Amino acid sequence: MRVIVTEQGALIPKQLLEGVREIEIHNQQGILLVLPIFEGDPILQLGQEPITDLVEDASINHDRYLYANP
Repeated sequence: MRVIVTEQGALIPKQLLEGVREIEIHNQQGILLVLPIFEGDPILQLGQEPITDLVEDASINHDRYLYANP
């Protein structure tokens, strides 16, 4: 996608920013990065949508399941 740069700057189409209220713009060695700023700390969202499995003791024995030898 190409956009025209005017005296005021460049316009980013709204469909590319769906659900985003604020962005951060960085210029890194001539590359413009447009990063969305999401409200809230993502770490606090952990556990909001847990998965269902047959394992009922994963929270207690998680190391055993993560690092078990096959």
